Amino acid sequence: MPQGKIKKLVADRGFGFISYDKGDIFFHCSAVVGANFEDLQEGQTVEYEVEQGKRGPQATGVKPA
Repeated sequence: MPQGKIKKLVADRGFGFISYDKGDIFFHCSAVVGANFEDLQEGQTVEYEVEQGKRGPQATGVKPA
């Protein structure tokens, strides 16, 4: 499972971005597992999987590392 750090959270809209070696990847609050979206913090290391979404790659199965 790849790892990255949460670059930005937009809590009021329910999404964020993870920074990893190839750039940034979008994730939606519904993709978070093993934690609550509200408990995540910018700069926190997370593990995730990558799937193709409607607008390009996005992270799924996001969980604290």
